Amino acid sequence: MNLLSVSSPHLTRTGGTGDVMLLVILATLPGLTALTYFFGWGNLINVVWATTIAVASEALILKLRGRSLGFYLRDYSAVVTGVLLGLALPPFAPWWLTLVAVSFAIIIAKHLYGGLGNNLFNPAMIGYALVLIAFPVEMTSWIAPRSLASATGEIAPFVDTLNVIFPFHSTTTFDAMTMATPLDAFKHKGDLTAEQVWAAEAVLSAKSWMAWQFVSLGYLIGGAYLLYRKVFTWHAPISMLLTLALISAAFWLYAPNSFASPQLHLLGGATMLAAFFIITDPVTSATSVKGKLIYGGLIGLLIFMIRTWGNYPDAVAFSVLLMNFAAPFIDIYSQPRTYGHKIHK
Repeated sequence: MNLLSVSSPHLTRTGGTGDVMLLVILATLPGLTALTYFFGWGNLINVVWATTIAVASEALILKLRGRSLGFYLRDYSAVVTGVLLGLALPPFAPWWLTLVAVSFAIIIAKHLYGGLGNNLFNPAMIGYALVLIAFPVEMTSWIAPRSLASATGEIAPFVDTLNVIFPFHSTTTFDAMTMATPLDAFKHKGDLTAEQVWAAEAVLSAKSWMAWQFVSLGYLIGGAYLLYRKVFTWHAPISMLLTLALISAAFWLYAPNSFASPQLHLLGGATMLAAFFIITDPVTSATSVKGKLIYGGLIGLLIFMIRTWGNYPDAVAFSVLLMNFAAPFIDIYSQPRTYGHKIHK
């Protein structure tokens, strides 16, 4: 009788890539719900539009490459890219900006490297970084949250939001107040102290700040669900959040009027989205336990450095992409010792 000789591990789990991707999509719903409630229909429309572009781009490239459409589309990786970009882009991002970001992410950042599992960089972050550099005005114009309705009017109705994003057959425009994000407002505070900018900027008022906190809380809830379902381990996200919190706290305590508080760093931008939905990408991140800790910690450090001394207030995309480039190097020097072997000094 022939015995099968197979290598470890021998533990298996049910489900495949498609099941994991569906869990990730499900986990984004709390954050998307908070975005829709506080900032209107824009991000929901962006998610649907970005997902449509992602699936169409994926199908086009698969057809050109002679690959099976059904097999590869069922892994839902293109859908996840579309959802993440739809969440990250501003609510009133014009249709063509989303088209550029998503199609570049799928066609160039993903399939130019050979498709899922071969891409060096996170496709969603590549697409986001491209439009952030190319179209800075459109990428830094957010609308006022619902909580400021008493000062700015109600949020845009669905049809008006649709006409702003797709202004093909409409001659009317919705008069919505646009403002910077909390991180952008603090970044460009000029000679004002931290206390003065919190008092002067509408986006940093108690009503507006509450909206950003609830959005971040939504992503935190989704990330906790993915941790519970063991989609990824805690090492990279906790390392990133802890590093960012500690270093921002150190500088803030040293000079509270010059540096942003840990609360602003953790809840004022895309930090929670990045921690649980971006840096946990198994293809572009480090793989060993020690490597994940290093990978997440360095992303947190880069986010703080770019936000504090760089030109980009949020800095998530560039921090992730820089560490995507370094992930293979981290893996080489963080591999665990082979079982049964001693470390030779």
